[in-house]
This record gives sequence, C-alpha cells and structure tokens, in this order.
Amino acid sequence: MKKNLLYYTILSSIILIGCSKETGDIDVPEPIPADELLFPKKEMRSVWITTAWGLDWPMGKYDITAQKNQYTQYLDKFKELHINTVIVQVKPMGDAFYPSPYEPWSASITGTRGQDPGYDVLKFMIDEAHQRGIEFHAWMNPYRIATRANNTTSYPALHASVKAEWVVNHEKIQIYNPARPEVRQRLADIVKDLITKYEVDGIHFDDYFYPDPSSAGVMVSDAGDYQQYGAGYTSIEDFRRGNVDKAIKAVHDAIVATRPGIVFAVSPAAGPDYNMNTLFADVTGWCREGWIDIVMPQLYQEIGNQYNDFQARLGWWTQYSYQAVPMVGHGYYKFGDPAYPSAFQSPLELERQFELTKRNTKVMGNALYSARFVLFNKIGITDKLASIYSNPAVIPFLGREVAPAPSKPHNVSMANGQLTWHKSGDDRSVVYHFTDLKKEGKVVTVTTATSLPVTAPGYYCVTTINADNRESAPSDIAEKK
Repeated sequence: MKKNLLYYTILSSIILIGCSKETGDIDVPEPIPADELLFPKKEMRSVWITTAWGLDWPMGKYDITAQKNQYTQYLDKFKELHINTVIVQVKPMGDAFYPSPYEPWSASITGTRGQDPGYDVLKFMIDEAHQRGIEFHAWMNPYRIATRANNTTSYPALHASVKAEWVVNHEKIQIYNPARPEVRQRLADIVKDLITKYEVDGIHFDDYFYPDPSSAGVMVSDAGDYQQYGAGYTSIEDFRRGNVDKAIKAVHDAIVATRPGIVFAVSPAAGPDYNMNTLFADVTGWCREGWIDIVMPQLYQEIGNQYNDFQARLGWWTQYSYQAVPMVGHGYYKFGDPAYPSAFQSPLELERQFELTKRNTKVMGNALYSARFVLFNKIGITDKLASIYSNPAVIPFLGREVAPAPSKPHNVSMANGQLTWHKSGDDRSVVYHFTDLKKEGKVVTVTTATSLPVTAPGYYCVTTINADNRESAPSDIAEKK
C-alpha cells in the first residue's frame, strides 16, 4: 500500500540491495494508491424542523431569547449526532420567516400574523447552522395559505400583494390557484427573493400540491380554469399535472439563473399513484427532466407494511429517480407511539431501514420527521440513531458545479501524534482513518484546519471539499504507529 513517499523510497532501496546479493526474484506487493481505498458512503443526514403551528419551533415560545435557545439546543444535539443538514420550514402558510415583499411574517413567530418579531429570524437560523458545519435548506410550501376546521371560520386577510382571484378558498384549505400563470410567476419570484437575500444551501418542497379532497372538505371546482387555460390538454387531470410541472420548472429555472449552486429538493408522498392522481404531482417526470436535484420520498411506513412497504417503495423510488439523487424520509415520530404498529415500538426497525438505504448504492441520504422527536428519544430511538451515526459523514455533491474545483491536499505528514497537511484556498478538509487498508475507512472530521491531533493507530489521508460539496482526490497516506 502507498503510505508516503519517504517510506517507499527507503523500502525500494532495501529491496534493490537485497536483490543484488541473492539469486532469483523477490515478490514485492505493488503499493495501492490512496484513491483505491474504500471510503465510507457520502450521506446528507437531515432533520425536518416544522414551524407550521409552531410544532417543532418555536412551540408557542414568543420570547426572542427563548426562541434562540430552543433552536440552538436543536443544532447542538444534531451536531452531537453527526447530522449535517437541517430542513427548516420558512414558508409554511403563505407566510414567511423573513421580511418578504410577497407574504406576511408568520404567526408562528409572534402569535400574530404579519407582526415583525424584532430580529432577523432566518439569518439567525442560517448563521447558527453554518457555524456548526450544518447545511440549511429552506422548506417552502408552494400553495398553502391557510387552513381551518370548517367554513364557519374566516380565513385570514390576504397580503396586500395578493389579488383575490389568485386564491381558491376550499372548505378547509386556502391555496394559491395552481392554474394561474401569475401564481407560478409569484412562486418563482418568492424563491428568487429568498435565495438572493439569504445564504441558504437548498430549497425544499414537501408533498402539498393540489389539495387532497379527503382533507380539504368541499372543493371548489376548477372547471372554469380548465376552460380558460386548458388548451392543449386532453383531460382536466393532465391540465392539473401540467400546472404543477410549470411551477416546478419555473422554480428550477429561477434557482439556476440566480444562484445555481443551490440544490432543489422535493419530498413526495410514498405512493406514486397518490402523487400522480390525487396531488397531480408528476414527481418522476421532474426527476427525468432534471428539474429537481433531490427526490426524498416520505417512506413513513414500516418494512412489510401491506400498502406501503418501506422496502418495496425504496426500490421503486430508486428505480425511477432518473437524474435526481434519491434520499429517504423516515417516520421518526412514530417510534414509541403506541398508536402505530409494533415495528415502531423497537429501535431495530430504524436500524433495519437505515441498513436498506445504506446498501442501496443510489441513496445518498436520510431525513427524519421531525426535530422534536429527536430530543424526546422515545424507546431510546435517538440512542439508536447515535450508534448508526457514530462517525461524521460527507455531504455528496448534488447540484451544479459553481465553485472552483477543490485541490488535492499535499505535504501530508505524521509527527508526534499530529497529522498535518497543506491545502490551497478556503475549502474544508476531510480527514479519513483506516485501521486496515483493505477495509472501509471512516470520517474523523470535516474541518477548516490543516492539522489534527490523532491517537488511534492506522492510516490517515485527507481530501478537500468545496462549497458545492465536490471532493478532491485523496492525499498520500500517513501512518500512525
């Protein structure tokens, strides 16, 4: 194995001297380059932080200090667990967690819709995540404005920038009308405004597109929309799917034109037919066209479920992910809740699910729904997660190349238990450790430093990763005796 240049220079000299004194050949193994080592799988390890109704944050806390403390408590726990991404809901209900010209401040922050909370909520959230080496993906609901129990309650007043004809008031949900070209443009403009003002790493949509009639109550007919805008479609169902297609493509195009380094993810429901024929979301079409970078189906059912078997759905989504990188959303909230099947009463179900995703070569990450249940740790589920995520992971490259390519670290050396290396630029470094050069290694750390004290014997190498999460070739190997 190639360990370092000095080692092999000395070894070659010894072998040549030995050959000059002996008859016959000496069989010396060829060194294996560092880029042939077995590196651990890259993973985006993420958690959804739900802000609709304040579910995960801020949970009814309207004091600024209390809100900040609660959020950083989440981040500190996630960093401890080697989670590297948060997906934070910043547009849950036709509202915003930042000053927006399009939508009012969210009621979840102050208790009153439209009320300025007195600090830059989104900047605080992003900065705190980045300080801990955690990516921040902005989770946005594209259409939902408000919900209500029934039509005896009025919906809140619309933002001044919203025209009433852009909105549909179903019995239990108020949405932006997906059929309106103005709505699609508005959605793209909202995304552009957000990514221009804030250093988010990704934009994330969940599974809410056209509303599900089973939860929306009495629906307002869109026959008039079809008559007005449906030229070229052979059915109203295709028309609806076409409307959502146009919205997704508009957001994709806005991202690429504004900040192409940002990744765009959609987290659909588990059932392909449900997405296609109830929510009118042709998710696999978006994957095929390259309009989304990540597809993250919500596989919230257990392995062996008769309707939505985790393993079967995993196979389906990875088969039809096309250009998108598949990741898996897990129903973390179900563990330890007696309302759910027996599989969720044991942490072994989570372990089995993660084993399936790790063995699947296409899957590059996992997401947990949702944040508060990580802290609750029912039935020791977070203890199990800690054992699964025992070492850090490197986020894979997922979108478009924007940053300069990372350079291979050089002058890697080991002396007195200190690993040191040189690198160019501001790229982060990844330190890998191998106890055996024929076995899979592990990530020791992702760091901005160029030295690291190490105690475990074995072999170490270093790479760099740039802002796009593109990784360099590995350095030469240094050995710790």
